[in-house]
Amino acid sequence: MNRFAIALLAGVAGVSVMSSAFAADLIISEPAPAVGVVSTSGGNWDGLFLGAFAGYGWGTLTDEDGYFDPAGTEYDPTGWQVGVAAGVNFTVSEAIVAGLVADIAWSDLGGDFVGGDLTSKTDWQGSIRGRIGFDGGAFLPYVTGGLAFANNTLTDNVTPIEDTQTHIGWTLGAGVEFAVADNVSLDLQYRYSDFGKKTYDLNVPTDYSLTSHAVTAGINFRF
Repeated sequence: MNRFAIALLAGVAGVSVMSSAFAADLIISEPAPAVGVVSTSGGNWDGLFLGAFAGYGWGTLTDEDGYFDPAGTEYDPTGWQVGVAAGVNFTVSEAIVAGLVADIAWSDLGGDFVGGDLTSKTDWQGSIRGRIGFDGGAFLPYVTGGLAFANNTLTDNVTPIEDTQTHIGWTLGAGVEFAVADNVSLDLQYRYSDFGKKTYDLNVPTDYSLTSHAVTAGINFRF
């Protein structure tokens, strides 16, 4: 309470005492002050959700053994991806929302390298992740991480011969969801994925490792 309020209350009390002395039958009534209630409730993020997303990716394919070029040579695949996701959110505390999510995407991440002698193509990729975020009401910023996998085909166009391997690694990223209706949200996300190293049989066994960056936009429906 500031000094002005204290002085004002003292003045009111003094006037009331003086009035009582001169007019005992005077009744002074004051209405009860209104008390405002401010809502601190968060967004409606709890429950199951299904979604779809699309985005762009770029990455690194590394020749670990030197099949065409010296060992350690890196190539730069790029491409689009379109996928679906499913998961569940649950409130941990007033401001914290945790969740689990799985996704799979059809992909054309790849390219032709070594003057066209080598072709790389990731047909699909996916992840199983945990995530934790801050409940900002209409928005939910979060971080996410977990298991990642990708199905990749390498083709030696000189022989020709090809081999397909499924890489398994990890992924880490961040994003934010924006509520646009009671049970609908838009999801913007960035993730880095390290899919690890696999051995491809291209005339001779050769190790290649694969990583990717992806920026996606999607829509989620909560139930």
